[in-house]
Amino acid sequence: MTITKEKLHKHIDEFPDEISIDEVIERLIMIEKLETRIKESDENATISEEDLKKEMREWFE
Repeated sequence: MTITKEKLHKHIDEFPDEISIDEVIERLIMIEKLETRIKESDENATISEEDLKKEMREWFE
């Protein structure tokens, strides 16, 4: 997934004044995951809670 500079700037502006490189990377990964999930939700590419529960039950059978 890609992110626009505008969105990236918005997120970076919310970072603390001092931050480690590791924390920047962790935050960028989290931002990417959230943006992906938001896009999936907007595109109705999600499953219902009932379908999720059914899938999880199958995992443990």
